[in-house]
Amino acid sequence: MAQIDYIIVGAGSAGCVLADRLSADGTNHVVLLEAGGSDRNPLIAMPMGSGFLLENPRYTWQYDVEPFGPLHQNERWARGKVLGGSSSINGMIYNRGSQADYDHLVACGNPGWGWDEMLPIFKAIEDHSLGASEMRGAGGPLAVSVTETREAVSEALLDSTATLGVTRVDDVNSSDTERVGYAPATIRKGVRVSAAKAFLRPALVRPNLEVRTETTVTKVLFDGDRAAGVSTSSKSGEEELHAAREVILSAGSLQTPQILQLSGIGPRDVLSGAGVDVRVDSPRVGEGLREHRCFPLQMRLRENKGYNKMLSTPMRQAVTGARYLVTHKGLIAKPMYDILAFLRADPMAERPDAQLLMSAFSAGVGMVKPGAEARPGLSMIGFPLRPTSEGSVRICSSDPSIPPRVEANYLDTEHDRRVSVAVFRRMREIVEQSPIAKWLHSEIEPGRAVEDDDSVLRAGLLYGGTGFHASGACAMGPDDVDVLGCRLRVRGVTGLRVVDVSILPAMVAGNLNGPIMAMAWRAAEMILVDR
Repeated sequence: MAQIDYIIVGAGSAGCVLADRLSADGTNHVVLLEAGGSDRNPLIAMPMGSGFLLENPRYTWQYDVEPFGPLHQNERWARGKVLGGSSSINGMIYNRGSQADYDHLVACGNPGWGWDEMLPIFKAIEDHSLGASEMRGAGGPLAVSVTETREAVSEALLDSTATLGVTRVDDVNSSDTERVGYAPATIRKGVRVSAAKAFLRPALVRPNLEVRTETTVTKVLFDGDRAAGVSTSSKSGEEELHAAREVILSAGSLQTPQILQLSGIGPRDVLSGAGVDVRVDSPRVGEGLREHRCFPLQMRLRENKGYNKMLSTPMRQAVTGARYLVTHKGLIAKPMYDILAFLRADPMAERPDAQLLMSAFSAGVGMVKPGAEARPGLSMIGFPLRPTSEGSVRICSSDPSIPPRVEANYLDTEHDRRVSVAVFRRMREIVEQSPIAKWLHSEIEPGRAVEDDDSVLRAGLLYGGTGFHASGACAMGPDDVDVLGCRLRVRGVTGLRVVDVSILPAMVAGNLNGPIMAMAWRAAEMILVDR
């Protein structure tokens, strides 16, 4: 085997971009390791097919979160275990975050991550269906499309939101004001465009890029204080791989801190309790985990409008599926939600502090449901854009096969509780406006018995769900206690970096798939300069 220059752990949204950029000039031998397998399953390419994969252990990691909420309920977080990672199973909504989010990273002591650096990268990677402009790109590897369904319920929701002073726009990523529009998505001609399809697949022709699937990394290997490689486990057995330049962890928000801790980098008490020798006492590894708690609102429609009629029985699902297979059009070719809105839940907020997703679809009580209701309905979810509550990821054993302990710690701060209540009330305010109000019969979830602030919070914890946007457990920052420096090097050792959503010291507003692909592109620029 030729000398390996870079080992990338994890072929998700960040890892696929890194593999492409670091191998592009042909001089670096790059090895990309993925615990999952191929992304050739047709359900991955089918935008609405991911619902059949979220609980399939062949394609997802399943993490049980510590009990929380009024009934100490359980919750399971799914993460992609396949080429493309979570970009192969997600809802495909494409947000970029706001200018202020990136400038805030710089203000936190992380130069090189401001909007002036990031906007050109977004424009470079995008192939937007609306064409190029000062705020978006065309001709890049990542397809982004906006499908105006013109479905009657969706149009009524858009119009009703606009009556509250929220501007209807063609491209919700084109400004940072209060706005609503059809959701941009990583879809091209009715087919999902994951990070693997956009970035990795075109790069596979390069002889200097090697991709190994079904290969799990158990820990980082060291030569003194330098990361020298990784220990792996696969069907072929145990193996050590060595890197001449760097090891880059892109295993995601939960596995990256787990791998660091298994490698002896993390809080001393956590490592000692798990029976792991301490290499670097890094107290913030696995801490600072932030996640969106989504508050649902579902409404019953008076007339048989919307999408439920296309999915509520096996026969209707078969007809809808057949139409998709023939045309790559219709309901199955769409993202998970039709409409995306950014607004001020708190009227005193300086900028939008909440996100809404809306669709002409309902599925009964509780966000994890088997499918559409037989009766017509619509659904909305809302959440604070930048939660401040902090959870954690902590190993319990030196055995890498034992999952870490994950604590969500939802709604722990006054900010998160206040904004969550406010965004729920804004959702109710929208459905009280014309024209959608005249089409509604009643509230399905959580029901009108939920009125005061405490009951709203309890309902959000009981009936709501994760946004699948956990981040921040290996955050960059200027202080010695921060896990990473601004160039994403792990403090206390050399030759080791982290590039995935773990790096974020504060949430970049909204869905994180788009931001981390652009940030991985930026990280690759830094890595190539530093070599």
